[in-house]
Amino acid sequence: MARFVMLGCSLAMLAAGIAPVRAQGLPPMSAILIDARSGQVLYQQNADEPRFPASLTKLMTLYLLFEALRDHRITFDEMMPVSVHAASVEPVKLGALPGSRITVQEAILGMVTLSANDAATIAGEFLAGGDETRFAALMTLKAHTLGMDDTVFRNASGLPNPNQITTAHDLAILARRLIVDFPDDYHFFSTASFLFHGRVIFNHDHLLKSYPGADGMKTGYTNAAGHNLVTSAMRGGVRLIGVVMAAPSNGYRDREMAGMLDDGFAQELGGSAKLAALQAAQAARQTQDQGPVVPATAPLTTANPRAVAANGGYGGRSDWSLDLGSYASKAAAYQALHIGQREAGGGVVHLAAAHTKKRHVIWHAWIASVSESHARAACMAMNHYGRTCAPVHPMGAKSRELAER
Repeated sequence: MARFVMLGCSLAMLAAGIAPVRAQGLPPMSAILIDARSGQVLYQQNADEPRFPASLTKLMTLYLLFEALRDHRITFDEMMPVSVHAASVEPVKLGALPGSRITVQEAILGMVTLSANDAATIAGEFLAGGDETRFAALMTLKAHTLGMDDTVFRNASGLPNPNQITTAHDLAILARRLIVDFPDDYHFFSTASFLFHGRVIFNHDHLLKSYPGADGMKTGYTNAAGHNLVTSAMRGGVRLIGVVMAAPSNGYRDREMAGMLDDGFAQELGGSAKLAALQAAQAARQTQDQGPVVPATAPLTTANPRAVAANGGYGGRSDWSLDLGSYASKAAAYQALHIGQREAGGGVVHLAAAHTKKRHVIWHAWIASVSESHARAACMAMNHYGRTCAPVHPMGAKSRELAER
């Protein structure tokens, strides 16, 4: 088993005779780094010591949601009821009102971006017949099935519970299984932002922006747990998964993770690691400076074949369109396209990126090649439950198409 001598940042601090400042009551920091393909442990520090997971708990809630989606027990646009209990959990949360409903996809996006406790509770209750305690038992059972032998869950969100424990090693197992078992759903973890009831919600994971190659997982924090982080990153065809737990601050946690990943890539990629890192950093800077480079208009493609039905003809001459509006994230646009295509009974989905004056990217969604009757009926249904949709006459669609070229 390959192991590092010490995390990069900690090594520098120890060499200088400086000890990391520990928040009062926190246990020693735990960390582990594994190769995602093989599961081989590349580095570990207190990786099998019990720690509080905080919002990393939501990774198991997401695992069980993805499992239910894969097994066709639920759908992305299925509505989940918001109980009084779910609406009353402690922040951070989406703010869903008791008696209202949110979709499965909204819950997923709420968990991976905002780390919304109400979204996790709503999902847990929905999957366990309204009983979060029963869902926690299902979470623990699944954890043990996956080989997470030192993990016990007590709720769906990660809110403080003295009996809810895990280890860095167990969370590395879970993160790897999320990637391996649900490759079509992993893209959710890289969501930068999404639109919820008119509010743009941004991702809290700073490494997704700052570390070249990082493309997902999850943050977590409570006073007792400290600052936790799971990160997956890929460089040169190598994917690594890192876990840091009980760090004294967000900044310290992020630096430890970045240093651990850097050392891991150097070990796995050998002499080419520095060049790959420089190239990745340069590409990241160019992306930040120029914004995404995408065609002005293009048919939608998605890593998730379940999220949007395949394009194609649905019979008859259909030249109307559905204008589904603009969104702050691709994921929110995908959701609108999925619902619109379902309501219209087909059509060809399109997604176009545009830059605002402040260089933010917005995503405009529409569905072409539907009949007038289907367009009007679909928009009436979507408008009824608060979604943007406008039927577009063929001449209007042609005018927009010419303008986009």
